[in-house]
Amino acid sequence: MDPLSQGAIGACLSQSLSSKKNLLTIGIIGFFAGMSPDLDVLIKSDQDPLLFLEFHRQFTHSLVFIPIGGLIFASVFYSLFKRRVTLSFKQVWFYASVGYGTHGILDTCTSYGTQLLWPFTNDRFSWNNISIIDPLFTLPIVVLITLAAIKKSPFLARVSLIWAIFYLSLGWFQHQRAIEFANELIQQRGHNAIEVSVKPSFGNLILWKIIYKTKDRFFVDAVNLGPKKQHFNGDSIDIFNLDNYELRDKLTALQKNDIERFKWFSQGFIAINPNNRNQILDIRYSNLPNEIGGLWGIELTPNSDNHVRFISNRETNKREFDKFFAMIFN
Repeated sequence: MDPLSQGAIGACLSQSLSSKKNLLTIGIIGFFAGMSPDLDVLIKSDQDPLLFLEFHRQFTHSLVFIPIGGLIFASVFYSLFKRRVTLSFKQVWFYASVGYGTHGILDTCTSYGTQLLWPFTNDRFSWNNISIIDPLFTLPIVVLITLAAIKKSPFLARVSLIWAIFYLSLGWFQHQRAIEFANELIQQRGHNAIEVSVKPSFGNLILWKIIYKTKDRFFVDAVNLGPKKQHFNGDSIDIFNLDNYELRDKLTALQKNDIERFKWFSQGFIAINPNNRNQILDIRYSNLPNEIGGLWGIELTPNSDNHVRFISNRETNKREFDKFFAMIFN
């Protein structure tokens, strides 16, 4: 999730496990420790644009790395502020590990994919029960942990923890409803779906994106899971198949390997950009949930010895913005 959410959850749990004493310091430790796993974004290469995709949400986000990550953060924090805090190093390490440990779990609740069980498996886990950014989830937690620090009240921190658990549980409930709707839709169309994926659209738990996979195509729809339960028809697109790709023989082994790396990152949800045959898109994300879109992807350069190029298009125009809100609130 976004850094503010990660820090807020780290502080929330750390404060919830503390007493009134040192609540502000513990909240600060939990907040910054909760954000620190995302320092893996610094692992990147100008020569290999996909390197950051392999390492973001990898070892720093795994369960086994929690005490190590907490120790690293505690060592830095304690060396800088040991004269200003009354906590022992072991206490700093404990609260840092608590804050750090929330990060990978919260990221797994999104659809991006987190290597939670690295190094035992490279599988990317995604529970798809909350958007990567959701103000309704984050802002109440930020307010409550701030008040907890000011009023020296662990109770308020625990209220924020209850809110977080409630909201994530609500996301799970909505996820199940979206799956049920998707299966009904597939049955109505007479399709044989091999895989079904649903995810909340940006910043809410009402409007959901549905992607299901048949033998050779992806179908994308959206559903509003509010009181009216409204379906929005979407697009379909051919599944990318390297064996059938017309530029296959012009690609080097390096670029073919890059395609496999991007396919792994995108959990198999890749297709050729209809407007550019040299581009392969991650269709999990789009500005409007019933469109193919592709907020990011890779661009191939046939007959080149270089890596593929990572491309990103996250611009949203006013028409899309208005349509998105109409899909939620109409």
